[in-house]
Amino acid sequence: MSEDDLRIERHGATFTFVLDRARKRNALSAPLVEALIRGVAEAHGEGARLLVFRGEGASFSAGFDFSDIDEVTDAELLRRFVRVEMLLQMIARSPCLTLALTHGRNFGAGVDLAAVCRWRIAAPDATFRMPGLKFGIVLGTRRFARIVGGEEARAILEVARSFGATEAREIGFITRIAEPETWPDIVAEARGAAEALPDEARASLYAATGELDDDRDLALLVRSAATPGLGERIRAYIKASR
Repeated sequence: MSEDDLRIERHGATFTFVLDRARKRNALSAPLVEALIRGVAEAHGEGARLLVFRGEGASFSAGFDFSDIDEVTDAELLRRFVRVEMLLQMIARSPCLTLALTHGRNFGAGVDLAAVCRWRIAAPDATFRMPGLKFGIVLGTRRFARIVGGEEARAILEVARSFGATEAREIGFITRIAEPETWPDIVAEARGAAEALPDEARASLYAATGELDDDRDLALLVRSAATPGLGERIRAYIKASR
């Protein structure tokens, strides 16, 4: 299946979502986000037990797609950020085991996409950076802090610092470092784990241990994105980063 730069591969109760915008380093365009939302919903409806997310090309994901930043309004940007947050919440609340296979340089919403998965695997070359606060966006911040701890999250995010796979493993952001050639074995291991419990028991486990607060996360995002001048702030950040 191919739709909007997304491939969905199904093997039994395992659904693999392949970000296939290698030319854009798998940046999350509006169509790609909508395709992911539809795909995850369909997987849930078809009895999925394991959801796998990976990317083609040089990176897992370069994050939010700003390629048309000069053409969109602040209102449209706000809507797109909200849809990204809705995708993240859908995956975070999934009754399935979720697995992210990351590699290369990953930014912003791409890092958040990995963060909402329960198994987070990184190739040795993977790096992560969340620069959203540089232009005033609070997306995934509380979830990141829940994974690595508040003090660690503040130390990284207040300067938008990049961190590599080794550090990511040390702080608990990544659950395992593994070469890409071993990923099929990890998927097979995850498939076994996903089938170890009855579906209802697995869903209950994830609900009991998730510590999710969807309304708060959405409110933090909307409040930050609704501050006037969002597009201008993003354009200034992009210009300064060149």
